[in-house]
Amino acid sequence: MSANSYKKTYPISWDQLHRDSKALAWRLLGMDYFKGIIAITRGGLVPAAIIARELDIHLVDTICVSSYDWKDKKGEADVLKGFEGDGEGWLLIDDLVDTGRTAKVVKELVPKAHFATVYAKPAGRPQVDTFITEVSQDTWILFPWDTESQFVTPLAGMEKS
Repeated sequence: MSANSYKKTYPISWDQLHRDSKALAWRLLGMDYFKGIIAITRGGLVPAAIIARELDIHLVDTICVSSYDWKDKKGEADVLKGFEGDGEGWLLIDDLVDTGRTAKVVKELVPKAHFATVYAKPAGRPQVDTFITEVSQDTWILFPWDTESQFVTPLAGMEKS
């Protein structure tokens, strides 16, 4: 499915991503102590760094999965780097759960990890233990690492075109 087939776009600024990631850390703060964080790359790296700081966790690892490119979803999620162990005592972090396809693959690798995402869409939400913000399935989230600041035509100006 191409990014162009989404009906809505939700741009996330660096400030908003930081606030939302910190809110996720607050939600996780009252849970059992996590011995480390597993970031799902690449999208989970920035939220994982923020959450690691807020929860004072110094042990951070990654699971590397490729399921998107810059314009399209791929057919299957490819595991480029796994994780040793079942994830017990670990906090698994990603930026977004969309369809749940990547989440299912990762949860098979670390079934005992606590899975948290900053953003969740309805199709993938059942795969996640904790999240902060839900967005509709037909929304394309523009993360700050995928965008640049530039002029945008006001909404009223777009209707006249």
